[in-house]
Amino acid sequence: MPTTKPVSAIVGIGPGNGAALARRFAKEGYAVALIARRTELSDQLAAELADARAYACDVRDPAAVAATFAAIAKDMGPIDVVAYNAGAGTWGTVEDITPENFENAWRTNALGLLTVTQQVIPAMKAKGAGAIVVVGATASRRGMPKTVSFAPAKAAQRSLTEGLAKHLWPLGIHVALVILDGVVDLERTRKAMPDKGDDFFIRPDDVAETVWWLARQPRSAWSFEVEARPFGEKW
Repeated sequence: MPTTKPVSAIVGIGPGNGAALARRFAKEGYAVALIARRTELSDQLAAELADARAYACDVRDPAAVAATFAAIAKDMGPIDVVAYNAGAGTWGTVEDITPENFENAWRTNALGLLTVTQQVIPAMKAKGAGAIVVVGATASRRGMPKTVSFAPAKAAQRSLTEGLAKHLWPLGIHVALVILDGVVDLERTRKAMPDKGDDFFIRPDDVAETVWWLARQPRSAWSFEVEARPFGEKW
């Protein structure tokens, strides 16, 4: 039975930003749809959080996205907020990566965002309200030798998000982008960079706070793009 709470969909549940986003919206009284390709972590979060459900979905597959969001609408009701945190990329030069690596990054970062947005637009339009907040990266602004898979996908994501914002803002749907500039604090990044202190990393709870702030902004002063970086990061 659909919930009486507002509903948030967190797309891309991992141990960092995804889990932090789920906890932040649950804390504010939202029912939370936890969307990821694998459900080991999202099942744990669903058991931990009130009114949370885990859904297995590969956002690279438009049919899977359509089926998942139909299930969410049936189980929980119309979605009020989407936090799009799904991301993928292979690190390597143009001589290292494969066409499959390139396509996979694009499908996860850009195509998935498109199909998710198409699924939630009708209910948000009917309400004249809603928010879609995308977690992006500074790679979207520059190509580097070893980001020829990741950077073009993030650039496509950023361009798509801007186009969505210009179309959907007048309909009352706030589309915003958080550009992360830095290394997210994860167990694997700590192991890879054992010489770095706490202040070097972007804390997932703080990313979630920024996304929450964007989702709740008053419409007379909406933001489109927010940069989020540790205070000591060079830029």
